[in-house]
Amino acid sequence: MKSKVLFTRTISPEMVLTMYEELGKELTGHIAIKLHSGEEGNQNFLTPEFWAPIIRHLDGTVVECNTAYEGSRNTTEKHLKTIEKHGWSRYFNVDLLDAEGPDLVLDIPGGKVIQKNYVGKDIANYNGMLVLSHFKGHPMGGYGGALKQLSIGCASSYGKAYIHGAGVPEDIWTANHDLFLESMADAASSVHNYFKDNIVYINVMKNMSVDCDCCAVAEDPCMKDIGILISTDPIAIDQACLDLVYASEDPGKEHLIERIESRNGVHTIEAAEALGYGSRDYELIEIES
Repeated sequence: MKSKVLFTRTISPEMVLTMYEELGKELTGHIAIKLHSGEEGNQNFLTPEFWAPIIRHLDGTVVECNTAYEGSRNTTEKHLKTIEKHGWSRYFNVDLLDAEGPDLVLDIPGGKVIQKNYVGKDIANYNGMLVLSHFKGHPMGGYGGALKQLSIGCASSYGKAYIHGAGVPEDIWTANHDLFLESMADAASSVHNYFKDNIVYINVMKNMSVDCDCCAVAEDPCMKDIGILISTDPIAIDQACLDLVYASEDPGKEHLIERIESRNGVHTIEAAEALGYGSRDYELIEIES
């Protein structure tokens, strides 16, 4: 059976909420809102004002984890200051999941490369998760979407190094590249399965630079905005985003495609599908505004 992915070309804060309502999947309990808080200096990340209607509708808590590289978010003290500067804590309750150790270890029995995932321990305080992803390029993963938010995004600072290093944190920047991508797929499966049927994914194809929101110095967007997608399948929604990029008539897509292909970005999706927690086979249902 094909996974259902809803799509609209209209991009607005209100349309994000409309798409959630159209999906017809009501998240219940205490909901973690996983998003990217944005590296200081980055001009492309999606702001608190953009996400406000959906977060307030769910009365959710914005959650983040510290990074594993130098910058404005690699320690709890600096990250909280950046979160405040970017306005997240001004509008919402915010929980830095790995602000204090120890990490929560999620087992990955079927993991191809890694069999454990180290996530911020506060994730245990939530019944469900809404994964809000800004779809764009990425310097290492090729692209960033739902699978990256589940894996690198939910991992603690140590967990990020563990995934990047394909199970050897000391090899954070030197591990075999495809093993890193497969480790992301492994890690993503553990978070998806942790929340089981109480997790939803929204990808917004806006401000699409070849660089991630984790870059303090990022290229400006290289192609026009495409739309908003929502699904309960993280693999299908990322595949749908890639397909929309390839199908676009915008000449700027070649720059983004080069970034994706030069990093073998689709391999994360291939590896995730092999683990069985979603499908690349999907039905795209367009919703008019």
